[in-house]
Amino acid sequence: MKEQNNRRDFIKKSALIGTGFYIVPRHVLGGTGFTSPSDQLVLGAIGAGGKGDSDINNAFNGGVNRIAALCDVDPAQAKNATERHVDATFYKDFRKMLDQQKDLDAVTISTPDHTHALIAHEAMIRGLHVYVQKPLTHTIAEARHLTHLARKQQVVTQMGNQGGSSLGVTKIKEWIDGNAIGEVKKVFIWTNRPVWPQGKSPAAANAAKKPEGLDWDLWLGPASKKEYTPGLHPFDWRGYWEYGTGALGDMGCHLLDVPYKVLNLGYPTGVQCSVANIYSKMWTPDYTPDGCPVASKVTIDFPSKISGQPGVELEWTDGGITPAIPDEISDYYSAASSGVMMMGSEGIITCTDYGNSPILFKKGMEPEAFDTSVQGNLDALHNAAWTEACKTGFNSDKHKALTSSFDYAGPFTETVLMGNIAIRSHMLRRENEAGNMEFYGRKKLRWDGENMRITNFEDANQFVTKTYRAGWELPLS
Repeated sequence: MKEQNNRRDFIKKSALIGTGFYIVPRHVLGGTGFTSPSDQLVLGAIGAGGKGDSDINNAFNGGVNRIAALCDVDPAQAKNATERHVDATFYKDFRKMLDQQKDLDAVTISTPDHTHALIAHEAMIRGLHVYVQKPLTHTIAEARHLTHLARKQQVVTQMGNQGGSSLGVTKIKEWIDGNAIGEVKKVFIWTNRPVWPQGKSPAAANAAKKPEGLDWDLWLGPASKKEYTPGLHPFDWRGYWEYGTGALGDMGCHLLDVPYKVLNLGYPTGVQCSVANIYSKMWTPDYTPDGCPVASKVTIDFPSKISGQPGVELEWTDGGITPAIPDEISDYYSAASSGVMMMGSEGIITCTDYGNSPILFKKGMEPEAFDTSVQGNLDALHNAAWTEACKTGFNSDKHKALTSSFDYAGPFTETVLMGNIAIRSHMLRRENEAGNMEFYGRKKLRWDGENMRITNFEDANQFVTKTYRAGWELPLS
């Protein structure tokens, strides 16, 4: 990273040295729209298929930056990216890419959830800026680690929850800061996820069905060693705890971001949940905790900013379950497939996913809608803000202005993943004295955010972190 900065400084300063000749700036030679190589960010993509393809293409930004390396465990998934960026060196193993590609300034990380933290760690300890898809990490302990590491390494970071850069979020914050709906004590959030198979055991391992070219061992990464399991790659891994984070991990970072940010919620104090029966298997001997439930309701408590006063209660529902529509807005409002409803003493604020289409329902006034359709491609805007901040550095105003740097995204991801601790604890079971299986974790969990512990149910703390496969350990801070 220092070498890259020195290279840029040298090129820029060379044009100003009065030694009897003048170096013409490259942007002059290149004409209108040309970006000098010294002003380009040199990028690599780890995970170059699916969402990774769009992430690295947004970072490329039509040639504003240069793509030097692409990495994917499955070359077939990366086909679009490799055909678009033909000069980029292709790797299967991110470790080889980080060790061998010495010209990189930054990387995008768009892999399954269970590998985010390890890859981001390896990139940041090499001084590389990172853009990591949501959810930032697979566990709370990983999120805390990346938050600390980003500060230590002074690298520019951004989580890929593009809704954080929505004009809708800015408008909602303006309403909240202006006390438009009074005191907010209850927030409802819902989603139509999962839209992938969930609530059942993964298919049986079958090495013969592995796609040609896929490096399955690299795909597993820190997860436990097993033969190729059909159906997990490239998308359905989301519904299994060892690799994904379920509906909450997928959409929570897009939906919870609005109330978490505008209400300045911080660490929660408690969480509880209920889940739908998983095709009745939860009550039979073949039940397995490997899969996330088909639907759940999670309630997260946040402390009040005023001592002795009740705080904010946030209720999340997935699987298509929506909250009841309050009578006072029922003539104007119908719930979208995913959305947010913030209940205040003087009114209600609603929006859809990504903070879009917010509406202010203030008592005694006509509804006020805010049009977010004019803001353009949120994915591209969110990503471009990160690449521009990378060029100005960790202490720059552009970095401080990012809407999801790890200083924010780390604690926020911890809060999102609290819901999954409740779900997984809720599904714990054991044999009772009568020899029958019983669920014993169905309680409200108390959370000590500073010390990262459940204080009233020790068995739940196993989900704060996880076990890493030998050779893939993450040195958590």
